[in-house]
Amino acid sequence: MNMNTTLGYIGVSSSAFREWLSFGPEVLGLEVVEENDHQVLLTLDDQRYRLLIQDGPTDRLDFIGWDVGNEENLERILEILEASNLAYKEGDDELKEKRRVLRVIEVEDGVGLRHEIFIGPQLAPRAFRPGRAHSGFVTANQGMGHAVIVTPDRSASDDFFRNVLGMKKSDEVHIMLELLFYHCNPRHHSAAIAVVPGMRGLHHLMFETRELDDVGIAYDLCRQRNMSFSMTLGRHTNDRMLSFYVRSPSGFDIEYGWGGLSVNEDWKIVSYNRAEIWGHVHGDNGLPGTVAPI
Repeated sequence: MNMNTTLGYIGVSSSAFREWLSFGPEVLGLEVVEENDHQVLLTLDDQRYRLLIQDGPTDRLDFIGWDVGNEENLERILEILEASNLAYKEGDDELKEKRRVLRVIEVEDGVGLRHEIFIGPQLAPRAFRPGRAHSGFVTANQGMGHAVIVTPDRSASDDFFRNVLGMKKSDEVHIMLELLFYHCNPRHHSAAIAVVPGMRGLHHLMFETRELDDVGIAYDLCRQRNMSFSMTLGRHTNDRMLSFYVRSPSGFDIEYGWGGLSVNEDWKIVSYNRAEIWGHVHGDNGLPGTVAPI
């Protein structure tokens, strides 16, 4: 089992990128590490950036970065890519500088979404300063959280996560649509796919807090600011995460949670016919703005 890969960073385009200067630190407790007329960089731990929001005419997922840990893992993935029909290339010095990593491979998955497979992220130990009083986030060997993408092709996305990135399936949830969950470290899932014919993009990004109170505080802050909830407070059946979903300024949802399950070598796949133990009442937001027809 490959337990070395983690969700390293995510980049999106949005005309509302400047709104993250308040939403990120004041509501979510992230730190703004850099901002200019074109983009905002944020982090939630000592990795120098985790989230890049750059100026763009529409809300769009630009890339998802996966930290595979070491050169051996990266070379093994390159061998897999060479034997596949996926388009990929080695990142140049300019890209490595932008991403603040030692090495990066750009690859387009089977449904046209861009992933960056990298090693050697830049760290600044004990440098993280949350934007508001906060206990911190569960990261380290579990990465920045999890990302759920919408895909029109279950088989192509499943193949990419399992056979290219070497992830293992955690479980499946079958409700109005198919949801497949994948782990690659102790976090219950670092990636998941939601199968929606004709659509692709980023559905949501999850941040996990160290303390439950941080979820409640963020929930109150979102209510005070009249922000749009995609789902109210609730607890999932599969990963047991207690969380809520709020629509970010850039169109995708943020799941803000606490108490997620960990997996181990003895994990067994199961399936569920409901997604919640309680709560998570859906709003009327529809699909996130970063999900678009292909």
